[in-house]
Amino acid sequence: MRFTILGPVEAVAPGSAAPGLAPRHRAVLAYLLLHAGVAISTDRLVEAMWGPLPPDSARAQIQTTVAAIRRMLRASEADRMLVTRPAGYVITPEPGQLDLDEFTGLTAQASATSGDPGEAVDRIRAALALWRGEPLAGITAAYVEGARARLNGQLLTAVERLAELELARGRHDGLIEELTLHATANPLRERLCCQLMLALHRAGRQTDALHVARTFRATLAEEQGLDPGHAFNKLEQDILRDAPDLRPPVTAPAKPQGGSFLPYDVPDFTGREDELDGLIRLWSGDGGGVVTISAIDGMAGVGKTTLAVHAGHRLADRFPDGQLFVDLQAHTAGQEPLDAGAALEILLSQLGVPAAQIPASVSDRSALWRSELSGRRVLTVLDNALGADQVRPLLPGAARALVLITSRRRLTDLDGAHALSLDVLPAADAVELFTAIVGERAAAEPLAVLDVLQLCGFLPLAVRIAAARLHHRPRWTVAYLADRLRDQRRRLSELATSERGVAAAFTLSYEQLTPDQQRMFRLLGLQPGRDISAEAASTLADLPLDDAEMLLEDLLDAHVLAQHQLGRYTFHDLLREHALATAAAQEPAEARREALGRLFHHYLHTASTAIDHLYPEGRNRRPRIPAPDTPGSPPRDEAEAITWLDGERANLMATGQYAAEHDWHSHTSRLAATLHRYLLGHAHQADAMALHGLALRAGRRSGDTAAEARTLLDLGEVHFWWHGAYEQAGEHYGQALDLARESGDRGAEARALQNLGTLSARRREYDRAEDHCTRSLGLFRQLGDRGGEARCLTDLGTVHERRGRYEDAHEHHRQALRVYRETGSRIGEIIVLNNIGLLDQRQGRYDEARRRHREALELSRRYDFPGDEAESLNALAEAARSLGDLAGAATEHDTALTLAREFSYRPEQARAHAGLAYVHRDLGRVDLARDHAREALGLYLALAVPDADEIRAFLGGLPPTTNEHEAPEEATADGLS
Repeated sequence: MRFTILGPVEAVAPGSAAPGLAPRHRAVLAYLLLHAGVAISTDRLVEAMWGPLPPDSARAQIQTTVAAIRRMLRASEADRMLVTRPAGYVITPEPGQLDLDEFTGLTAQASATSGDPGEAVDRIRAALALWRGEPLAGITAAYVEGARARLNGQLLTAVERLAELELARGRHDGLIEELTLHATANPLRERLCCQLMLALHRAGRQTDALHVARTFRATLAEEQGLDPGHAFNKLEQDILRDAPDLRPPVTAPAKPQGGSFLPYDVPDFTGREDELDGLIRLWSGDGGGVVTISAIDGMAGVGKTTLAVHAGHRLADRFPDGQLFVDLQAHTAGQEPLDAGAALEILLSQLGVPAAQIPASVSDRSALWRSELSGRRVLTVLDNALGADQVRPLLPGAARALVLITSRRRLTDLDGAHALSLDVLPAADAVELFTAIVGERAAAEPLAVLDVLQLCGFLPLAVRIAAARLHHRPRWTVAYLADRLRDQRRRLSELATSERGVAAAFTLSYEQLTPDQQRMFRLLGLQPGRDISAEAASTLADLPLDDAEMLLEDLLDAHVLAQHQLGRYTFHDLLREHALATAAAQEPAEARREALGRLFHHYLHTASTAIDHLYPEGRNRRPRIPAPDTPGSPPRDEAEAITWLDGERANLMATGQYAAEHDWHSHTSRLAATLHRYLLGHAHQADAMALHGLALRAGRRSGDTAAEARTLLDLGEVHFWWHGAYEQAGEHYGQALDLARESGDRGAEARALQNLGTLSARRREYDRAEDHCTRSLGLFRQLGDRGGEARCLTDLGTVHERRGRYEDAHEHHRQALRVYRETGSRIGEIIVLNNIGLLDQRQGRYDEARRRHREALELSRRYDFPGDEAESLNALAEAARSLGDLAGAATEHDTALTLAREFSYRPEQARAHAGLAYVHRDLGRVDLARDHAREALGLYLALAVPDADEIRAFLGGLPPTTNEHEAPEEATADGLS
């Protein structure tokens, strides 16, 4: 996870898109980052966001925002970064995670540097490269203006220090444009103005220098009524008389340059600025007899050699005694890797050692190599290395030298080397590279360009080949090229020319693997998910966990696998296709199916175990999955269960889709039935709809009416609870009831009746609701299904409460609560607590009601049930309004509305709007009351429920529209009020 505030405020997870944060969330996150390591109280955050006049819902908004930030951090496994202390919230980024920390660290290093001004300049330039525009861009809050001014002050201090160093070195020409830009933006910065004047004067532009002086003097007088200081006046006079003191310093003549053997530096080199800055910072150049080694590793085609060569050219002036290059041929088609003796012969020849003086043995050549480098400042690029053993004899001894090594493997055994692992290009850099090669056609089709780059996986080699093919085919459009690349069967063949190709590069990497590593690579290509854990990989390959993990780490070191999250392994998209093609060519069909069968069984069994921890009351209604032959480590408690399910959700969806498309119908049906409660309860509606849709088709194709009935019930519940699509839910429930009776599935029949009862109660058809729930209760009790029994009891309790039978309602809810607590059902407990609280409200026990709702709210947040959290907040608000706490009611309804919008929970959005309408009417804010009532009416009409009539009557009873403007703005889901 990386955070940036020196420009747009962003939180970026490695290898993935930035997790979505609303402007409000980013404003709070940025304030915490500005005070990293310091405890920030809620009150201080409120003041920072809104100043002295915060809205009533400010504290609730802060709490909701911090919860959203925690969810984002949890998704990137960085949740320990933000902790709550007695004094407030503390965020503590790791080194390298916050651009501001890097900036201050680099500028401090520059100040501490002595001996070589060039090193200080490099560090400051690296620090300035971290700025991406106006700091804290994209957010608004009370604190932003002051914080932005302080950050800009730090930027200008660094710019002025850089100018001081460069002017002292006589490098005034390269400063003029940069100083002009900053001086124009900061016209009252005297030191900056003086440096610009001096640079212009030294460049022979005396008139321009004096114009800058006059402009500064006039601006200072007009805006502040002041005159410039003594140093400015003296400099201006010295420029007028062309004082000798202003002339550039005399530098020592450069030493004769040594030979350069670096390959051609491509003119369209793009991006990699951070990596280049890092390589430049590595070179201290202090003459202390130090060898600096950087090992650049990465997958085939990622641009390791291109980067090393470009860096070599950039650094060439610092190595006057030569820039050497040797290709060690570890992954060169048709060539054996170069041995150390042959490589040393090439390097010694490049240093000018006559062939007759080069000894025969490797040890003597290595000694001569170190001797020749002694006292020289030389840069050496050792390209395409196989491993540490190959390059170790080629390393200099005590010399003022820089060695850049490239390899497809991580050189973990090379002591003292600085490791740099290259990833694919960022999207903006890939677009720039593609456009540089293709030209105007790319600019004319920007969306198609992005399609091509995504299909190339932003891999530099693939981007270059695709761009070159388009460049040499003038009749092709970018969209046509994208269409060709979409065909997975020929994508890799499209990304090839007569001299190079992506597949050929991958094949060379594959051939360097051991047989066991090759088999793991092939099998990983079969799995349909985006990534895989070591345990899942061990099941796929039918290997002990330790053996599988060792192979995965080997593949990671060989850069045929990547790791964007701890403990999870993934492919680059093009490597995934290569692995799948290799598996199809080398693994028998039966072996492939057996491997997938093992993986799918592992996922299904582990998911079943996790769901049993979270929803134990429904265990007997879910498929029972036997333990797989390969032993695993399923979740042991609720916390591990939710962590596993959240981590594997995308893979579980992918396996469900794959199974449905490849005639594994029973697996799709069982997976959907197993995951239903998790997807429903944790607001994963889109996944639930997709998976249940696949399961429904699978059940119908296989003729499994029991599975079809269960899936219809699951789909109906998603429509009912989240979308409020009651008509569609009722159709699904009715179809399921018919199928259950037809197949004799009494459990599905009981569940269908119970769901129909819930639907009838929502429509206020209480006779029908009581009839359905009573019949369902009898069936569940006959079947011994305690979870189903508890659901019916709480539904009947709700029906009795609506009819005014309060004692009957309390008794049913008490029975349901007892069953849920005995079976360990957290979600059931939350539902009943809220229902008892609503019953207490009906009887005027508002304090008792709020206690119940708070208990439900705490459980909802602890176990991450966002829908139930919104319900609890709305219920708390309704009780607060009845107690006369209108401010508290508004805050809780606002927070519920924000949450319901975030998770598209339509019924609770309507309820929150309706509640806010009543609260604002009671506060005399008629216009706000009308706005919320209209929002509620629109939602209730879409839901087709009787509540619409009540809101319509409420609107009719409001006074006529006024022009009042005294009401404070509402908090919205996207920003701060």
